[in-house]
Amino acid sequence: MSEILVLVEHADGDVKKVTLELLTLARSLGEPSAVWAGPGYTDAAKAKLAEYGAGKIYVAESEEIAGYVVAPKAELLAKLVSDASPAAVLVAATAEGKEIAGRLAIKTDSGVITDAVGLGEGFVADQSIFGGGVNVRSRVTKGTPIVAVRPNSTAPVAEPGAGAEEKVEIALSDAARGAKVVERVKQERGARPELTEAAIVVSGGRGVGSGENFSIIEKLADSLGAAVGASRAATDAGWYPHQFQVGQTGKTVSPQLYVAAGISGAIQHRAGMQTSKTIVVINKDSEAPIFEIADFGVVGDLFQVVPQLTEEIEKRK
Repeated sequence: MSEILVLVEHADGDVKKVTLELLTLARSLGEPSAVWAGPGYTDAAKAKLAEYGAGKIYVAESEEIAGYVVAPKAELLAKLVSDASPAAVLVAATAEGKEIAGRLAIKTDSGVITDAVGLGEGFVADQSIFGGGVNVRSRVTKGTPIVAVRPNSTAPVAEPGAGAEEKVEIALSDAARGAKVVERVKQERGARPELTEAAIVVSGGRGVGSGENFSIIEKLADSLGAAVGASRAATDAGWYPHQFQVGQTGKTVSPQLYVAAGISGAIQHRAGMQTSKTIVVINKDSEAPIFEIADFGVVGDLFQVVPQLTEEIEKRK
């Protein structure tokens, strides 16, 4: 089977869930090889990557790779593309991942696809474009296919691989040292999962009415082990922090379950969530546009429906 490179997303030595998703996806198309860039590689990380099918693990532990912004990872992948001639390269469709994909495409004279929500035979990608208004299937026609896949597009499934380790040395160019990381500030994280990586997202909109009322959205999210999101109307009103905005001008999510409470479904919000696997809508307006993309809908007052839903979930735990 053809080798497929998967760039590992990691933090403090822990492999992120999106990498396990990419390895699972790569197994359906070829032989996945994980690429670890930067320090922090451990036996536990190796075991996790092998558990999800990595036949080979390329390890480039140079401090320099993490010491400069984005470019070193693109150069590392370009070297591996040249040396190993893989069938494709998969990265996570994060802000950094998409920039790496673009730089790699230039370096290898290849085509690139971003924000894929599916990938099939022949590396044909499913995408949602033009603000979520059009679904298309795309394929790279030049060079090595480079595909940035949205988190939660594939459910991670363990299937052991050999996990053969191969050390990689790379001499960075002067251009790759153009932007140096001078400080890192660790973001405070609560008990909830990160919004773009969460398997379940519960979002509130204008219908929530106030910042204080977002507590009922948070309680439902906590009962489901979900992340909390918000519409642009809610964040612009100051009811919830902007970093939790879902939509074209906020974050794009693709969870297994998306619950929208009090959200009308403006096109800019739908652009950020309509690739979710299952969409549940709670809204008192039966004509709200968001019902057009809902898998399940409840026409009712969210202040009655959401607390009852939370109570029922808690009973079944």
